[in-house]
Amino acid sequence: MQDRTPSDAAASVALGSRDAAEAYVASVCFKHGPPRRIGVELEWLVHPASAPAAPVDAAALRAALGPHAPHSLDPGSPARPLPGGSTVTVEPGGQVELASPPLHPLGRLVATVAADVDTLHARLAAHDLAVGPRAADPLRPPRRVLDLPRYRAMERRFDRLGPAGRSGMCSTAAVQVCLDAGEGAEVADRWAALHALGPVLLAAFANSPLLHGRRTGWKSSRTALWLTLDPRRTAPPSPSSDDPAAAWARRVVDTDLLCVRRADQWEVPDGVTFADWVGGALHPPPTTADLDYHVSTLFPPVRPHGHLEVRYVDAQPGRQWALPLAVLAALLSDPGCTAEARRACAPTAGRWVAAARHGLADRDLHPAAVAVFELAVAALPGLEPPPWLVSDVADVLERRVRRGLCPADLDPADLDPASATSQTTSAALPYPTGDPEEASA
Repeated sequence: MQDRTPSDAAASVALGSRDAAEAYVASVCFKHGPPRRIGVELEWLVHPASAPAAPVDAAALRAALGPHAPHSLDPGSPARPLPGGSTVTVEPGGQVELASPPLHPLGRLVATVAADVDTLHARLAAHDLAVGPRAADPLRPPRRVLDLPRYRAMERRFDRLGPAGRSGMCSTAAVQVCLDAGEGAEVADRWAALHALGPVLLAAFANSPLLHGRRTGWKSSRTALWLTLDPRRTAPPSPSSDDPAAAWARRVVDTDLLCVRRADQWEVPDGVTFADWVGGALHPPPTTADLDYHVSTLFPPVRPHGHLEVRYVDAQPGRQWALPLAVLAALLSDPGCTAEARRACAPTAGRWVAAARHGLADRDLHPAAVAVFELAVAALPGLEPPPWLVSDVADVLERRVRRGLCPADLDPADLDPASATSQTTSAALPYPTGDPEEASA
């Protein structure tokens, strides 16, 4: 969803106090308006089609993406949108991302994105590149493809915390659904609903049981990696607030800086929050552009970006990227449906770690998932979706969700070749073992 918080291109204003910083975050991150539009960002792990365990390099991606290559990959590229208006970006490990424009109704968005996906994947295939069906790289170690100051800084910062940062940056992919925040009191309701749905939909769409050549023991290894990192930066928020904008603003300014952009070399300070910077810990004082950038270095399950960006869904195989998009759109299409979905999810509050580890095998998450998928199936036809999408959501409810299965449980052999048949372990990574909300306290 391409309308973002202000960038350096906008007028940048010096920030003289914590109150000013919090007020700015609250004003730009939650933009009120009728909840009509929806967008989606799709990420894929990319590998050479003829050698799935081989790394992909920047030159191959530049050639495949051609005029659609982002400036981060090719500074001289025209960076043209795809025919439907979606933009293409590349993540640090060479993952390719498609970001749709915000559209209404759902059927128009799905048709537009499906056509742009076909165009993008055809370009990759013409250069012997293929997209993987999983949300974590099942074979290759993490390897950074983009050599940019932002990613060098992230790598330095995350390396202080352990190996999970490099894997999260370079070896994972997601489906991110972007929804309007809403108006007035419904903003808090929609914010709370997206978090209430989080563990349930994370479990239902968990699709990353392997990582770097072995089974991890997690249904969503991608989520486990991100929850391992700095909790202030990546964990779900504390229990819902009546004023999510104020709570988010406090969290932003109390989070350590990932980096400070300098003309010569970017700094990676240790233990300095944005509030500390405003208070004089670093010089010169920060500006609103610095604060915009700082917000972009937080990676919680739901991130306010003017709109609400849902980040907790694993990448899905084939056209199944449309399933979480459809379910979320349906559940938030009507306040009554949203309230029913929240009630169904109440027993699963805060069960992010259980969802990532067990998927729908969890005894509380399974019945909640059945209930919310039933609600979604009932509400979806009113959003003008294509018939195949209505059929696919109903089919997933019957064949997968009712049986307590998620994508990680299906057809594992296609991503588990003989070269990656090590024992089922936690892959020696310090994955979370408790409630991330406790860790963030």
